[in-house]
Order: sequence, then structure tokens, then C-alpha cells
Amino acid sequence: MGAYDAELGAAVERAQQGDEGAFATAYRLVQPGLIGYVRGLVGDDAEDVAAEAWLEIARDLGRFRGDGAGFRGWTATIARHRALDHLRKQKRRPRTALLEQDVLELPGGQDTAAAAIEALSTERALALIGSLPREQAEAVLLRTVVGLDGPTAARVLGKRPGAVRTAAYRGLKGLAERLTVAGAGSGQSAVRRTLKDGT
Repeated sequence: MGAYDAELGAAVERAQQGDEGAFATAYRLVQPGLIGYVRGLVGDDAEDVAAEAWLEIARDLGRFRGDGAGFRGWTATIARHRALDHLRKQKRRPRTALLEQDVLELPGGQDTAAAAIEALSTERALALIGSLPREQAEAVLLRTVVGLDGPTAARVLGKRPGAVRTAAYRGLKGLAERLTVAGAGSGQSAVRRTLKDGT
């Protein structure tokens, strides 16, 4: 994520100086993961909630201090607050919905064939996230979909980094077990890679 975060950090810095094109770049880089995360919390209302979050992000952009990774964490925190407000208004508990194709459109430098193969295995794993306990699902979404590191994900969730790492690990381990039962070999390897890389 280093080059991705460097590009994002530079875009945010220019956007803070009034460059609208740079804000569009930041939006393009962050939105796929952010909408996937919000969809996991509010389901079909994700587009509306994400739009509210982006209004707040645009309004408060001048107050943000940090790099590209910090910006992803900051936007995820804002989106989470908007999602929880939305759920409170509707008086229902957060649920993890099946994630849609938006989540799979994260920036990447792969060729089309490799991207298609990876998308198939990723799609299988993401479809199972909805069956995880909410705490595990949210940790997995923040770590794997939004791409946050442990401490940043912990700040978004208001928890200790160890608790978030444990929830993400348990969630990914549960996904690997479910993929084994389903016989989805390529999906297993994607989850195993994530587990091995550390959550």
C-alpha cells in the first residue's frame, strides 16, 4: 500500500490547498474500500450514508493532519459515525451485508487476467463476511477492504489494537474454515495469505 498511500497523501495535501482535481483523486482512491465498509454496516443504504460522510470529509478536510494511511483511517472513522447515526435513526442494529462488486474495485496494478482470478477468490471470501459475528466482520472489513493497519483500525473502532487484531484474525480464520468446507481452494489461499501476512 506504500505507493497507493503516497499518491493518496499527495492528493490530500493538494486538495487541502484547494485543488478540486486532487480531491477527486483522493475520492477515487478511497471510495471503493469505504463504500464496501459502509455497506457491511448498513446494507442497501450505503450510498446515502457514504455521501453524507463525504460531505463531512469535504467540509473538514482543512483540519485533517496526516498521510495517506491516516486519511484512510480518518475517512473510515467519519463513515462509521455516519453509519451508526443512520442505524440509530432506524433503530436497528448494525448488520454485515453481503458485499458487492464495489469492494472488488480497489486500486491495483495487476493485469486483467490476474485481477479477474483474484476477484473470483476475493468475492467468495467477501461473500462469507456477512456470516461472521459483527465485531469480527467489522475488523476484517477495516483491515482487508479499507486496508487499515491494526492501530488505525483500532482507532476507528475505539478499541485496543490487540482486540482488533484478534477479532480480524478470528474472522479470517473462520472464513478460511468455511472456505475449506465449501471446497473453495483459491479463496482459501487468499485468506491464508492474509493470515500469514499478519492482521
